[in-house]
Amino acid sequence: MSSPLKKTASSPTVSSPLKNTHIRSTSPPSPRPAKRAKHDHLTKDDFKNGVFLAPMVRSGALPTRLFALAHGATLVWGPEMVDKAILHATRVVDPITGVVSFEGKSRAMFTTHPIEKPYLIYQIGSSDPALAVQAAQMVMNDVSGIDLNCGCPKPFSTHSGMGAALLSTPDLLCDILRALRAAMPPHITVTAKIRLLPSQEDTLKLVEKIVNTGVSALTVHCRTREMRDRHKALIGRLREIVDFVEGMGKGIAVVENGDCESWEDAKRVRLATGASSVMIARGAESNPTCFSETPLTDLEIKFLPEYIRLSQYLGNHYGLTKFCASQFKSTITPGNKEESKRLKQAMIKGKRHEEVESTFGPWTGKQVFDDIVKAIETRGDRRMILDTSVREPITTEVELTTDAVPPSLAASLSTNDESSDFVTPPSTQNPEPVGPGAPLLSSNVKLELDRGRWGHEPATPTPTSATA
Repeated sequence: MSSPLKKTASSPTVSSPLKNTHIRSTSPPSPRPAKRAKHDHLTKDDFKNGVFLAPMVRSGALPTRLFALAHGATLVWGPEMVDKAILHATRVVDPITGVVSFEGKSRAMFTTHPIEKPYLIYQIGSSDPALAVQAAQMVMNDVSGIDLNCGCPKPFSTHSGMGAALLSTPDLLCDILRALRAAMPPHITVTAKIRLLPSQEDTLKLVEKIVNTGVSALTVHCRTREMRDRHKALIGRLREIVDFVEGMGKGIAVVENGDCESWEDAKRVRLATGASSVMIARGAESNPTCFSETPLTDLEIKFLPEYIRLSQYLGNHYGLTKFCASQFKSTITPGNKEESKRLKQAMIKGKRHEEVESTFGPWTGKQVFDDIVKAIETRGDRRMILDTSVREPITTEVELTTDAVPPSLAASLSTNDESSDFVTPPSTQNPEPVGPGAPLLSSNVKLELDRGRWGHEPATPTPTSATA
């Protein structure tokens, strides 16, 4: 592993042509909780009372994470990286920007910057304790925590038993977590992100096993492996999980993930579930400023130019910049519709950062970066203090039988078969067509699409971003 980042002379400061464009959305004055004693590393308490950026493949790029922190995200997760992939990467430090890149043969596989290190959780995709440890050791000097992906249902993640496939192998899942906790120094946190199992009883058994491995926090994506984003998250099931973990007395935070759109919406989710914190995926993909009490509107005008400038300064590949920016959605002021459309079309048509300079003005990425650094360093304590002992009512039966979930799936979710083994039942296989090397199916099993369950043959979705 390369030597630690050395200090270099900073580039000359360039005045920003967008001085009147706020890097950070403004929030009305509000009483803040007393600041906690500062630590040089994360603790269990840092996973409580927060609103986090979820791990997202492609969409969780470095510029998005930095803007999320500048606008108030408590912690940020990097995109899932498969263990073997990072093992073949070379760590490179840019002497001007300070960006740390883990370079593959043709591209940077993962990039970070020291300014986000105190808040950055690195997510690993693995099905092997030894490989998981090696992958974590590759990046542990550049992050504050390691998270094991046990929830992504996409084939790229479930390949070789990773991601949501680990839900069916709880002993292996826990072996990986124990290996990570044993190998990582005390200042590096170890956490896990799972999905609900069809049976609540099996979910609680799995949660108990995970908490006993020594993790600092547990994130629960409130959907099962079969469910997709179009299905309403089953947040009503999280209450019992939260109470169960609290009853174990280990002080572990339970983080809710699923159908939360913003900082304000996180209050609703926490009051309804009692969750320690909330993790935002699609809401942040659409608007990285959603972590502010007053997120920006008119993103194409107020946010897109600075996002492109920062991406160019940090060396973010333009294809990735364009993908992330194309996901941005916000309220558009009627008088700004034409200008918003012009800027977005110019961004989409461009193939390099330099090609859109005439549209967005001279590059001043260094100034944008400096403004973000200042916002992060001066933002204060970003805890959301709520009394979650008084919870908003949720009608679980309504959630489980909503039209957003297929009736047969809803029925299976409300069934608790005490005689079943502690595994995800075969009936919960991913209904999407999968490749011949997909895990959890023996070689002599013929994959049959359950048209009766879904009412039609499930189509393979167009690959976009993936939320772990």
